[in-house]
Amino acid sequence: MNSIAIFAFIGSLGGAEVTIIIFAILLLFGAKRIPELARGLGRGIREFKDATNEIKSEIDKSVNDKDQK
Repeated sequence: MNSIAIFAFIGSLGGAEVTIIIFAILLLFGAKRIPELARGLGRGIREFKDATNEIKSEIDKSVNDKDQK
């Protein structure tokens, strides 16, 4: 899916729609559960970034090793 289309959809939301969405999320997950979900999401994003950086450094290292030979 095109990311521009996703952001266009988000940009068309008004204050009432955002309020309804937040209220629905609170009803579904509860106020105690939302920080846990956000914390887990943050950990997942951090692990993904770390893995991406590790792969990039391994690729750069292998390219540099080939150039030196």
